Amino acid sequence: MNKNFGIIGIGLIGGSIAKTLRKTYPDCTITVYNRGEEARKLALEDGTANVATDKVDETFNTCDYIFLCTPVEHNTTYLSQLKDIINDDCIITDVGSVKGNIHKAVNELDMEENFIGGHPMAGSEKTGYENSHNHMLENAFYAITPTDKVSNDKVAEYKQIVTDMGAIPIIFSPEEHDHTVATISHLPHLIASSLVNLVKDNDSKEEYMKTLAAGGFKGITRIASSSADMWEQICMTNSEEISKMLQKYIDSLKSVKDELDSKDAPAIHDMFVESKDYRDNIDNLSNSIILNHFTLFCDIVDESGAIATIATILATNGVNIRNIGIVHNREFEEGVLRITFHKQDDADKAYEQLVKHKYSVIKRYE
Repeated sequence: MNKNFGIIGIGLIGGSIAKTLRKTYPDCTITVYNRGEEARKLALEDGTANVATDKVDETFNTCDYIFLCTPVEHNTTYLSQLKDIINDDCIITDVGSVKGNIHKAVNELDMEENFIGGHPMAGSEKTGYENSHNHMLENAFYAITPTDKVSNDKVAEYKQIVTDMGAIPIIFSPEEHDHTVATISHLPHLIASSLVNLVKDNDSKEEYMKTLAAGGFKGITRIASSSADMWEQICMTNSEEISKMLQKYIDSLKSVKDELDSKDAPAIHDMFVESKDYRDNIDNLSNSIILNHFTLFCDIVDESGAIATIATILATNGVNIRNIGIVHNREFEEGVLRITFHKQDDADKAYEQLVKHKYSVIKRYE
């Protein structure tokens, strides 16, 4: 696809999209804008960008697609700047995790024929172009929220671009998107942060809670380590949907408390059964749209080079590792070393090789 792409903002996400486009379509033209000079220089030096500019102007009037990759509150400003610059066939998209506000701005600017909302569900705790890479979108969900007036052909082409970049496109309305992410992404961040603060405020001076924090606690509060600035913006731009679901969650917690206070064992048991059934169904491997996680737990001896030895065995046999790390609290885990993989083939091959080398290994495929 020999297209001309524009990227407004080449931080972690914008830079990763630019690099992925370059890898996917080597002959495409990529024009980037960034306020900071260093990122622009890097994008030119590493061959990602053909053109780098310090202002949003007529440089972008030949673009077929323009990705808005700046903070949510700035994207609407760039929309108004681009309105009188873009050609009639150009599609502007964004990468924001909330869609209602950007679609509202598009409607007010009468730009519905030139806009398709986007939300790549990928990222990192790191920031900046220097941390971007050309495989960040690989196997990540990519929400697509078309306007009512954009052509079906443009939506189909944009979906193909998302697919070509290695992501999994999901098309739905901006309203359904914001309701969905409020429930399964935004609310969990609020819950995780409030739960961490609950532990902090009720821990002993010896910090036993912090020291003994089990796998379960760490698992459900991991996202509390995310950027406070980013999540403040998300909560403020999707506050109505989050508030609705938060109230429902508060009501459900009140019901749980009442059941505990009245010693209603069957009700508590039913809650665990119902949640287990639904959670297990989410991770059902037959559900092709759900990203699966393939994990091995391996017992190793605490000695110098133990992890390096395993890494060498796997690398020598061409196994791609997603992540590897020590499990310090194994109350709910089955091994000392946790190794995760993107693909089941890699996990199966790793299991075979580690068993062959006399390691005790347990599979957990979700």
